[in-house]
Amino acid sequence: MAKKPSTENEAYQQLKADIKQNALRSCYLFYGEEAYLREAYLGQIRKKLLGGPAAEFNFHRFRKDSLDWDQVSTAVEAMPMMAERTLILLEDVDLYKEPEASREKIISILEDLPDYCCLIFIYDTVDYSPDKRLKKLHSALSQHALVVEFRKQSGSEMRSWIQRQARKGGKVIDNATADYLAFLKDNSLSALVGEIEKLTAYADGEAITKLDVDTVVEPTLTAATFDISNALADGAYERALLKLQDLLALQEDPILLLGTVAAQMRRLLYGRILYENGKSSEELVKLLGGSPYGARITMDSVRKLTSAFCKRAVLLCLEADRRMKTSRDTPERILELLILQLSREARP
Repeated sequence: MAKKPSTENEAYQQLKADIKQNALRSCYLFYGEEAYLREAYLGQIRKKLLGGPAAEFNFHRFRKDSLDWDQVSTAVEAMPMMAERTLILLEDVDLYKEPEASREKIISILEDLPDYCCLIFIYDTVDYSPDKRLKKLHSALSQHALVVEFRKQSGSEMRSWIQRQARKGGKVIDNATADYLAFLKDNSLSALVGEIEKLTAYADGEAITKLDVDTVVEPTLTAATFDISNALADGAYERALLKLQDLLALQEDPILLLGTVAAQMRRLLYGRILYENGKSSEELVKLLGGSPYGARITMDSVRKLTSAFCKRAVLLCLEADRRMKTSRDTPERILELLILQLSREARP
């Protein structure tokens, strides 16, 4: 049996090595928020295993709404035709929530996987939440499956990926602009693919500039709320309120908008604590994830804000959330009142 990785990141690296070395395992479990990466690696596996005229015969796909574990067992045992391996996908089946009889069947399948089969469990719309209380199932998965989490890419990985995609379109993009672009789309490869295609088509010169990005790319709600915290830090309180009103005019869900504002206030608090302890934006990325650009502008803001404001801002967001759920006031007015309160607290 292949050596099991000791960390989730190591599992991701091991998957890359398995594909590169043509040494695919008999079982994988894929989960995580970066669907683009998952589909990319799944595509590479399919390409390696399903070449030749009998590709469809050697490929089996099962979904939760049409799942029969006896059929899965039959597919696992079926010999490949005109190929070395078969590929079996089980999509959005929450293994830990299956009935006991089904769990026993899963364990039996995992413990007797033939070398000519590659079985992959895929968690897409279902969250992967392993339940260690189900010891037999958890042990079987740990022993026989490589569990791979597809996370959002780190700053350097994301930057390199954006630059490779730009080169495919005949353009170049510098590090700062790549970081800015990743920030605007929440470091989501799935969202960035189409944006880079638009940018390579739009940019006149050889290089994609920040002006090109501002012209073509629509920022996510999370990125847009940074404008509110930046305005508060700069003392531009009217600008903060106008930004909120712009987002409301775009018919953003007030509850979702409050959630993103609250998340940014918590980010400011974490950033302030790090700043007071002599830490940099790199530490904020390690702590909360996200883009290097977003971390840098957060740390720029916390230098202008007090620790007392950052703590009070989080409490005000919690109070706004309570009022939004219990009072008869409109969510829009509660949000505007929140920004006014934050503006007052931010004043020197």
